[in-house]
Amino acid sequence: MAIAVDPFASATHALIEAMGAAVVLLDVQGVAQALSPAMRALIPALETGQPLTLVMRDPDLIEAIDGVARQGGRQVIELIERVPVERTFRIHISALPGAGWRRPVVLTFEDLSEQRVTERMRVDFVANASHELRTPLASLLGFVETLQGPARNDAGARDRFLAIMREQGLRMARLVDDLLSLSRIELRAHLAPETPVDLTGISREIVDSLTLMAREREVTLTLRAPTEPVRVAGDRDELLRLMENLVENAIKYGKRGGEVLIEVLDGPAECSVGVRDDGPGIAPEHLPRLTERFYRVDTAASREAGGTGLGLAIVKHIVLRHRGRLTIESALGEGATFRAVLPRFGAPPRKP
Repeated sequence: MAIAVDPFASATHALIEAMGAAVVLLDVQGVAQALSPAMRALIPALETGQPLTLVMRDPDLIEAIDGVARQGGRQVIELIERVPVERTFRIHISALPGAGWRRPVVLTFEDLSEQRVTERMRVDFVANASHELRTPLASLLGFVETLQGPARNDAGARDRFLAIMREQGLRMARLVDDLLSLSRIELRAHLAPETPVDLTGISREIVDSLTLMAREREVTLTLRAPTEPVRVAGDRDELLRLMENLVENAIKYGKRGGEVLIEVLDGPAECSVGVRDDGPGIAPEHLPRLTERFYRVDTAASREAGGTGLGLAIVKHIVLRHRGRLTIESALGEGATFRAVLPRFGAPPRKP
């Protein structure tokens, strides 16, 4: 017995699968019947023959789809996903012709994540930069006025003030550089890196580059890592920045004349790199806030060491972009250990 084929349905499926936008066709029961390539890339967990609600369980989305399927017409909603990273979608829901009590619907997704992040970054940049730059700018202006006035002919004061002005200028340059780095990382937070990167090689490179800084603090850098490459799916430049920030912090805030241990661990699904110092440690009440922008346990000590208050925020956002996690272990008098745990290259994605 021949099975009748609905030419309209076949043409609809073919049209959707050829579209450049992120589009999914749901039947009257809410099961995905056709997906465009862009939709598969946007939400890889969604497959044909699978109810959309198994992958996207947002109540507002489910209610909007049900309303359009029952009453026809179209509706537009915005959806924010929090896991594994925050993403914002504008979803256009339109009903197709149907004779039953429910109709098939077509969903078109617009990924607004980059646009929303850009808007938030612009606001945050202005607020944070204006606050943090106010002090060094005031210092520079004060010293310029002094050099133009009372200290105009005082060579000793001029040399001393110029040295301080140079330090303030470098501080502003570091701050702007860190703000821009953080903005770039946030802008790409929804794009997980896919290139194999060797954590052992990166760790050795950072140890070599920071040896002079450690020597000035009489700190010993010790690297424990497998002889074989430890590959993660990553962005090499960002992972270099992550390691640099962690090791620099350990050198600056650890014990003078102490040791900083860098440890690389390999695992079947996840790899990690940890940095441990033997400094004064961190009180428990500070640990949850360490990765906030401009949060400092000791503001004076941080600024004296040349810190911008953004180093650990950058580390956190790099780890999040790599779909990993950052752990911090510390107690007063016992040093601190910062460990970035990242997916091994080729391993299946970790479920949130």
